[in-house]
Parts: sequence; C-alpha cells; structure tokens
Amino acid sequence: MGALDGVAARVADGATVEFRPSGSSMVPLIRSRQSVLVAPVDPTLLKVGDIVLARVAGTVYLHLVSALDPARRRVQISNNRGRVNGWTGHDRVFGICVSIDGVARPGASSRTMPVGSGDSA
Repeated sequence: MGALDGVAARVADGATVEFRPSGSSMVPLIRSRQSVLVAPVDPTLLKVGDIVLARVAGTVYLHLVSALDPARRRVQISNNRGRVNGWTGHDRVFGICVSIDGVARPGASSRTMPVGSGDSA
C-alpha cells in the first residue's frame, strides 16, 4: 500500500482532504511537502492540465491529466517532467487538486462533485 492509498480511499468516500505529498515529479506546480487540498471530482468534466488523484496500474498518483478519451471514459496521467504514467478509467480518478498552499487552482472547483450527489462530503 502506497502513501497516497489512504488519501485516495477518503476522497473516494466523498471527503475533501488536505495533505502534504512528497516528491519532485510535480515541481514547480507542487513542491515536496506543500499543502494540497483534493476534493472528489466528476471525471467527465476534467480538462488537460488538471491535477488529479488517480490510480494508474496499481499506484496512486497526484499528477496531471495529459490527455482525454471521453468515448472510452478514461484519462491519461503524467507527471510534470514529461513521464506518462498511463491511461486510467474514470472510476479510478478519485479527486482533483483544488488548491496548493491555499492558492486556488483556476477552474478546479467547477469540476468537483456536486454537494448532495452522495459522492461528496
């Protein structure tokens, strides 16, 4: 079980979660140990460039949406250094990063799950 599995489970259950991921794969968008706020997402509303919490090939990442395939209900996930992690289904995209160190990510809040949908806290 990876470091982000517990966070992913909470977000999948509808919680908005603040945490401090570590690593350098998302620099300069997210630096190691910066505070991020991730909310449940409606994957059908995602845009290329969104930062999402998603499981790809068994590993949970907080990485970028680099491509969309709406017909097959999947998104491609990549880090901010050009490495593609792979494609994953909408059912494995748990949340969207809505802020970093308290600074809102433009447009991200419009892609969260609606309150009262049964999928958000």
